[in-house]
Amino acid sequence: MFKSYRKTQADILLDNLYDNYISVKKLISPKKIMPVVKANAYGHGAQEVTKYLYSKGVDHFAVSLLEEALELRAILPDIKLLCMGVIEGQSLHIAAQNSITITLTDFDQLEDLMSLDIPLTVHIKVDTGMHRLGFNTIEDILEVIHFCDTHPHIHLEGIYTHFATADCDEAYYKTQLKSFKSILDRLDYPFEMFHISNSSASIKYEKTFDFTTHVRLGISLYGCTLDKEITFLKPTMVLKTKISHIRELNAGDKVGYGITYTAKQNEIIGVLPIGYADGFIRKNQGGYVMINNKRYKIVGRICMDQTFIQIHDTVSKEDIVYLFGKGIDIDEVAKRLETINYEVLCGVSSRVVREYFKK
Repeated sequence: MFKSYRKTQADILLDNLYDNYISVKKLISPKKIMPVVKANAYGHGAQEVTKYLYSKGVDHFAVSLLEEALELRAILPDIKLLCMGVIEGQSLHIAAQNSITITLTDFDQLEDLMSLDIPLTVHIKVDTGMHRLGFNTIEDILEVIHFCDTHPHIHLEGIYTHFATADCDEAYYKTQLKSFKSILDRLDYPFEMFHISNSSASIKYEKTFDFTTHVRLGISLYGCTLDKEITFLKPTMVLKTKISHIRELNAGDKVGYGITYTAKQNEIIGVLPIGYADGFIRKNQGGYVMINNKRYKIVGRICMDQTFIQIHDTVSKEDIVYLFGKGIDIDEVAKRLETINYEVLCGVSSRVVREYFKK
């Protein structure tokens, strides 16, 4: 973590994160949670989040990229790591050298593994209808199993799929579930791990399964969901700053690039040291921030490093300005940006220092 000399930061509330973990664990017990810490732990800081959960006894994590897995392996040599993205070529050997479990998704990987001469643990990804990654016929899966069983250095540990609509289309979710179960029924193989649930499925459906061993808890670990009926999660990131400059405008004065805002009367503008290079993108113009429990409008085009807000004379440079997390719900921001809360969290750039809070 680098030192910041400005007043912009993201507060990461580790106690809330762990509360989310425990709440879901109670729902799915005795099965285990494999926290997903890809994409820098959804913007929260993969190293800090993983170290914190490891201190709480969690020892199995999922990432997407080999680079992400290697980053965590360097600081925590004992944890189990599943890489869910595509790893191929020489990268497969690097994964094996670092005891990183990889996902088999296509036959090209099997060719790359022919020359493997050190142990490697693998999981098979089954495509049950999302059509992103994985094998989708029983014949292909049986061929993969045969390859693994006859390769002296490969340990086939698990099998999994991914739901495309667990949060929004129960009928299609059931279609995928049926497809996966029908494949399992035709596989007489002693897998050690079966995992199919993302956050939404973990909370809504996992307790109805009797054949899975783990869930992959992603966005809900970080206090967010796309399911309106799920209300017990606690937000884990607060994006905040302070005003760096206060300007008094006369009626008719214009603000920012493209002079898209004109003061209708004498007004006070606060300049915030945050902009689109920090992930607070230009589309936030017209939205709101929170200061002292009051909402203030974002005016003018957001710059790379600065944002303008319309304020009252009661606001000072010492007041905390919340962009989301306290008074401004992250889903409000996502709706403003016509996206989802995942993208808002992941979009907070590395220029923004994360500060970690726990009891």
